[in-house]
Amino acid sequence: MALFEINKEKIHYIKEEKFKLEKDIQQLTEDNLSMIFGLNFVKSEFSLNKFRIDSLAFDETSNSFVIIEYKRDKSFSVVDQGYAYLSLMLKQ
Repeated sequence: MALFEINKEKIHYIKEEKFKLEKDIQQLTEDNLSMIFGLNFVKSEFSLNKFRIDSLAFDETSNSFVIIEYKRDKSFSVVDQGYAYLSLMLKQ
């Protein structure tokens, strides 16, 4: 999807730059969690039982924790991973 910057009455195309590593996406997101998602950063690479959560954040509005998992490419395993995390959190 093309992205554009709007300056007064003109638009300018923004060139897409792909991330080389998931860690780069993670760092950028964690550094800007509050501004982008309104979340408070809790911990990076959080381990719980046999799982390692990429980023753990807290949403004060819903008074709940938010698990963020990064994928540089499309991955169908993310759905299974999400169910595993949900199951883990419901057991805690």
